[in-house]
Amino acid sequence: MSNTRDFASPIDAADEELIDTLIAISVVAKRLAGKLRQSNDKQNEKEEQRHE
Repeated sequence: MSNTRDFASPIDAADEELIDTLIAISVVAKRLAGKLRQSNDKQNEKEEQRHE
């Protein structure tokens, strides 16, 4: 049985590329959000220490 991708049209290939691009953007956004969260946590800790 052959894979349906063997018979993909150019539109399907473009859709596949768009899907891959959107996934990559999502991965980068998740990493950036994690870094921002860590940065905010560190900033909050510094502010708490200053108020003590």
